[in-house]
Amino acid sequence: MLLPMLPVFPAGASVDRTSALHSYARGRLADSDGATAIALRNYRDAQAAAPASLEVARRSYLHSLISGDMPLAIRSARLLDSNGVLPRDGTLLFLCDALIRKDWGAARQVTDRMAAEGNFGFLAPIVRSWIALGEGRVAPPAIDPANRYASLARRYIDEHVALQALGRGKLVEAGPAINRALALRTVDLPELRLTFAGQLAARGARAEAIALLIEGQAAYARARADVARGRSGGTASGPLAPRQGFARLLVRLAVDISSDDSTRLLGIRLARIASFANPEGADGALALAQLLTDAGYADRGVAEARKVATDDWFGSLGQAALVDALAASGNRAAAIVLARSLAEAPGADSERLVRFGQLLAQAKDFGGAADAFRKAEGRFPADAVPWALLLFQGSALEQAGRWDEARAVLERAAKIAPEEPAVLNYLGYAQVERRKNVAAALELLKKASALKPEDASITDSLGWAQFITGDVAAALPVLERAAEGAPADATINEHLGDALWAAGRRYEARYAWRAAAVSAEGPAATRLNAKAREGMKPEHAAP
Repeated sequence: MLLPMLPVFPAGASVDRTSALHSYARGRLADSDGATAIALRNYRDAQAAAPASLEVARRSYLHSLISGDMPLAIRSARLLDSNGVLPRDGTLLFLCDALIRKDWGAARQVTDRMAAEGNFGFLAPIVRSWIALGEGRVAPPAIDPANRYASLARRYIDEHVALQALGRGKLVEAGPAINRALALRTVDLPELRLTFAGQLAARGARAEAIALLIEGQAAYARARADVARGRSGGTASGPLAPRQGFARLLVRLAVDISSDDSTRLLGIRLARIASFANPEGADGALALAQLLTDAGYADRGVAEARKVATDDWFGSLGQAALVDALAASGNRAAAIVLARSLAEAPGADSERLVRFGQLLAQAKDFGGAADAFRKAEGRFPADAVPWALLLFQGSALEQAGRWDEARAVLERAAKIAPEEPAVLNYLGYAQVERRKNVAAALELLKKASALKPEDASITDSLGWAQFITGDVAAALPVLERAAEGAPADATINEHLGDALWAAGRRYEARYAWRAAAVSAEGPAATRLNAKAREGMKPEHAAP
């Protein structure tokens, strides 16, 4: 095992080097094992023993934001800042602290710094408008069109114009801003609709609130019922304080930037700072739950999802986030139980049914998965069913042994998406495996491979089809290319081994089968090991 590199602690009477080193090493090891709670505890101890260590401060800063320890985050950020190495999101942490303390002067100074630093400067007009509100002034956010980051700010400004107007009871002013904020989003955000509806309902605008809550959708069922009874939206209804407005701004930014692994950790840090500013905010807990789960911190994701009260307007969204976190944390059984209840709720949308079907498929309940996908299909007009949903359904039916049904569904998917390689590949490969319509299936696979030649799985399907049709000479280079693209794939290596054996290259065939056996499990591993020992025999044929 490689031990973590240990920092050089600065000299000084306040430093207990032995204690700091031990705590830091334990933190790094826990960090590498994904044990974030243990890592944080040890970094906290290391910082207490060596408060001037920059390396400890860097680690403590990151893990305090992942785990939600604001005092440790602030201490670490101050040390990093005094040495000129504070990450740019650290400025947002200082701004959060000033807003919580209602120190409007300090908040303005930090906002000016944020604007000067540039990275998050486009947020400054919106933040200044919330600070003005805290000072008792009305100064709606305005964007200088000449500013090079104006387009970024416009993505967020209408939401805050609306929220501030609602807080002042100015419903006529809020209405157009609400409509613009919702129209800007290419993907509808239920939490945004719920927040606006809660604010409207709390100010007596029940008809306007109901209009935002889409009828028949489970995510809005409780909110619609409450508004109909004259109730407001709980956590969604009170006028927002400056710290809460700032939090909503960071939450939205965190979700927007977290499109891939390279930006997800930054998204987590922004969402965590938002949770410091607004610990009661359901939207922040929802964002953190999903971001932490997607980044591999599923246990933390579970904890965040459970912060959303089930009887809150956001409760069903919290339960959906909890399904993902439970599944990612390894508790698939609990995830399936919860996903089933959400899928069976009145008004359950297609997304809930698809998630339930995916979990059942992972548990190898392919019949149940196919039923869930079919119900999801029923949520769409007959002429607007997504091809991906049909692919899910056809795959589940095929793996459930219901091939005739599967083929019909997959052919529908191919008709909707005739240029989609994933559909062509699945339909073609499934027929080749059954030795049915092999010539037509081969043409489908040739088309799929031409559309996506870099895909090792599709390349393998084509090579295997060529092998099945007896064209070993054509199959071999194709299967070799597939194995180069996915050297650890058991199925691809087995197919290559079979083709090599048929071509008389026995030594290379055994090598390919041994490579396949490394990652294979169960009967597949037994079959591959037998091939490597005894060569290709009828009873050893790949399925």
